[in-house]
Amino acid sequence: MVHASTASRSAEQPLSARPTAQVRAIGAAIEMWGSGGDGGATRRGDLPWRHTRDPWAVLVSETLAQQTQLSRVIPAYHRFLDAYPTAASCAAAPLGDVLRAWDGMGYNRRAKYLHATAAVVVAEHGGVVPDQLDDLLALPGVGPYTARAVLAFAFERDVGVVDTNAGRVIARSVAGRPVRPAEAQALVDVMVPMGAGWSFGQALLDLGATVCTSRAPECGTCPLRRRCRWSLAGRPDPDPARGSAGVSVSQSRFVGSDRQGRGRLVAALRLAPVELDGLAAAAGWSDDSGRAERVAEGLVVEGLAVRDATGTLRLP
Repeated sequence: MVHASTASRSAEQPLSARPTAQVRAIGAAIEMWGSGGDGGATRRGDLPWRHTRDPWAVLVSETLAQQTQLSRVIPAYHRFLDAYPTAASCAAAPLGDVLRAWDGMGYNRRAKYLHATAAVVVAEHGGVVPDQLDDLLALPGVGPYTARAVLAFAFERDVGVVDTNAGRVIARSVAGRPVRPAEAQALVDVMVPMGAGWSFGQALLDLGATVCTSRAPECGTCPLRRRCRWSLAGRPDPDPARGSAGVSVSQSRFVGSDRQGRGRLVAALRLAPVELDGLAAAAGWSDDSGRAERVAEGLVVEGLAVRDATGTLRLP
């Protein structure tokens, strides 16, 4: 008989204390599913970046895919690489041109970071995206997920990647409770089958995106159905994925937000400079020039726009 105090301590023990063999078995099951085993994988289609190991192309794809639907990423990926096939070509271009190539993607600061990263890659790494974690993390705008994604998907290293899709799988199946970032990373690193960093990583992300989904997980077809702690417990509330490492939360309303106005203003700047008295109309707030001016100033502070002596706004 297990006393309540003992059970409580067991539930709260670090996840790294779980038998390594169990965690590795989960990783092997995911990789086999991705390879077509266990009834066949439900994949996300023939994504173009899966056909390259060019680290610049992989970095571009991962930057584009942040908080963006893949249906929008695919054409943008081709368009951006057609314009800037190498880090050197991106670094040599004015930021304004890079922002124009980013048209339709939103979150325009991602383009700024990618442009700055290209400059660092040229200046410090001879134009070649580095293959060391610390060097990748030192690049502008590159966080833990993107750095490890480049290592796994460009250099085929045996490192785990934790995005919102992977975070759900880890919290539900491996932990059965929310996990902190360091726990999630340690677990997924153990899960990677030796020599299968690329295929495992792709399978893990696909599993979270198509089976272990946020609102309606398909537990009956999941390759982890016999191992998933949450499913075996009857999928109790609260869902352990909520608040877990890597799992994104709902954003504030977009319609009518400053983000929408920023996007409209940058879209207008892609076509032509915007004079001071045209800011409100360009931002979609004809009756609120003060708000438009505030948003425009934010773009200037972030380096996404510049002003001349007359107050006219233009891309850098």
